[in-house]
Amino acid sequence: MTVTSPAGFDAAGIAAGIKRSGALDLAVVVNRGPSAAAAAVFTSNRAKANPILWSQQVILDGVVSAIVLNSGGANCFTGPEGFQVTHRTAEAAASALGIAAGDVLVCSTGLIGDQLDGEVLEEGVLSAAARLSADGGGDAARAIMTTDTKPKTVVVDGDGWRIGGMAKGAGMLAPGLATMLVVLTTDADLPSGELDAALREATRVTFDRLDSDGCMSTNDQVTLLASGASGIVPDAAAFRAALTAACRSLAEQLQADAEGASHDIAIEVRGAVTEDDAVEVGRSVARNNLFKAAIFGNDPNWGRVLAAIGTTQAPFDPYLVDVSMNGVRVCHAGRPDAARDEVDLTPRATHVLVELHAGEASATILTNDLTHDYVHENSAYAS
Repeated sequence: MTVTSPAGFDAAGIAAGIKRSGALDLAVVVNRGPSAAAAAVFTSNRAKANPILWSQQVILDGVVSAIVLNSGGANCFTGPEGFQVTHRTAEAAASALGIAAGDVLVCSTGLIGDQLDGEVLEEGVLSAAARLSADGGGDAARAIMTTDTKPKTVVVDGDGWRIGGMAKGAGMLAPGLATMLVVLTTDADLPSGELDAALREATRVTFDRLDSDGCMSTNDQVTLLASGASGIVPDAAAFRAALTAACRSLAEQLQADAEGASHDIAIEVRGAVTEDDAVEVGRSVARNNLFKAAIFGNDPNWGRVLAAIGTTQAPFDPYLVDVSMNGVRVCHAGRPDAARDEVDLTPRATHVLVELHAGEASATILTNDLTHDYVHENSAYAS
């Protein structure tokens, strides 16, 4: 279950010396073709890291032959020197692989403001290029981890073609992708335009609905590479469905590994006038610290749900809303329903259903609770 599961891809993950711990910290994924079609979506944060600025230019022609990813430093707000490090990284990959630097995407993750050592990165890329193999996907997935406790990978099979993927992310998970680096690969034969449309639709209903702590990163990137090695042009709807399934699996793995979390919360909103309204309502609950703290304490405090959704602009009558928690309706038409002690919030999986009774649209937002461990990890991370 890796990025090298589809035909036409090699990968490697090595310890380049970026992390003081000596852990794996640099990954390279190469598309051997025959096609080099690609698509990518990036953070919507206006403060963008140097690798994002580079990669946004690379992807414009829809051709990508390789992607280099490092953990241990975000290369964000590091000045012109930081952009040169990104450029140098791409040039090193180009030299080692016999491709154009303009066909190399670069991704970085880690602390903002730390200058990466260009020589270390260049030597790391050359070393990783020498170790590329069809079995290297597992090491690549581990090399991009920061505060992650485990690698995140996926494989989805189509009719004679396949999608593989890897992701990193454990904190700062919010819309506009979350603090994530994701690489998806496929041996389906599709042009970049179709890849782009499929990727944007898949991320819209998966990664963009993962809102762990409401904080948006500067380095988020989701990349889709197509080798065409299967020789099969899949049905567009079938490919989009498979890609969405792959993205959903990775998003759920990111949610399950969120920093310090003790509950994985799915906030399902039904009966909204539009899908956008449902997303807005769900996100208002997902970002409410009082609600998240209550879930951490296994307290089905549904009043905090109503207070949160009342801050939105979505059209509905707050006094007609129903709220259920883990299958128990605790609020009906804006009034108490079942007793709170009927709700069991001790399992990690938590389902909150908000029935607006205003329309037919629905959406689900994924989030986590607010815990002591989350505060500790994010106060001590820089050290």
